[in-house]
Amino acid sequence: MSDCVQRFLLENLDIRGAIVRLDTVWQQMLSGRHYPHRVAQLLGEMSATTLLLRNNLKQAGRLTIQLMGDGPISMLVIDCNESLHIRSMAKCLQQIESQSVSDLLGRGQLLLTLDMPAIHETYQSIVPMDGHNIAEIFEHYFKQSEQLPSRLFLITTEQFIFGLMLQKLPAADRLDPDGWTRIEAMTATLYDQTLLELATEEILIRLFHEETIRIFDAHTVHYGCQKNPAKIYAMLRLLGRKEVDSILKEFGEVIVNDEMCNHQYRLDALAVDALFREAESTLH
Repeated sequence: MSDCVQRFLLENLDIRGAIVRLDTVWQQMLSGRHYPHRVAQLLGEMSATTLLLRNNLKQAGRLTIQLMGDGPISMLVIDCNESLHIRSMAKCLQQIESQSVSDLLGRGQLLLTLDMPAIHETYQSIVPMDGHNIAEIFEHYFKQSEQLPSRLFLITTEQFIFGLMLQKLPAADRLDPDGWTRIEAMTATLYDQTLLELATEEILIRLFHEETIRIFDAHTVHYGCQKNPAKIYAMLRLLGRKEVDSILKEFGEVIVNDEMCNHQYRLDALAVDALFREAESTLH
């Protein structure tokens, strides 16, 4: 199954994990973006990680992860809600050489935000970007925040993204002192291309064929961007007729860019007039 996240548990080892693969959704996330190869690669690795994190959370809410720095890639942003609707964006130079993550992002930080509207609360965590790649940066975050040894195995191609997360639970060493090391070594064989051609459940069975695996139901991932002109119109009404008319006079049209979803909304004089006439008729 593609475009899904699936949790699993190695019952006799007290090691839990999750696996994610995006095909169609990943193509939708890249459509029209024209990112340099290295930028798309990092965005894919972050997208897989965000889905693994969001699916592991018990709290309902929107998880937003940002990597911000002063390098050629100034920002990578992934946004995912509890229904696994995901969207993303990158801000970068048009020409990017294949450099290390630290060189590409420069000095910066990792920001994680969980917005929980139902209880009117927002959780935010800011940590330095510590690691040579996306997997190491988030493994360091797990070590600090959850205090659980964690490993991430991330793969990005133009066709799909793939991620597998392992977490060592408290009883793991008592149940099998060598279990964690053995499972890490087994998972490293993921980079065999023939293995990645299999369905996600089959991958888990092949990787951990000597272990007792409990595989939970898969959760479908969706592309989280849809055109929402009503939201744009409401924002323009808040700006007011005078301000919008001044923009119209200067540029000949009003252009609103939704960078997160790569949408552009354009309104000419007739559209602006209709927008505010509708607002006035509603008030009366």
